[in-house]
Amino acid sequence: MSNSTGDKIKAGVNKAKGEVKDQIGNATNNRSLQAEGKKDKAKGAVQDKIADVKKHH
Repeated sequence: MSNSTGDKIKAGVNKAKGEVKDQIGNATNNRSLQAEGKKDKAKGAVQDKIADVKKHH
């Protein structure tokens, strides 16, 4: 498995984890959990971009 594949997997995990936290926070009106979820999704998106850059270089 290449390094960019590992980065893609980590990115996917963070995005999924963030989505779950965001949804639970939204459903329970828990703003801090929702914010944490959005942060995890953003982190996953950045990791995804980094993996794409590594793959193309």
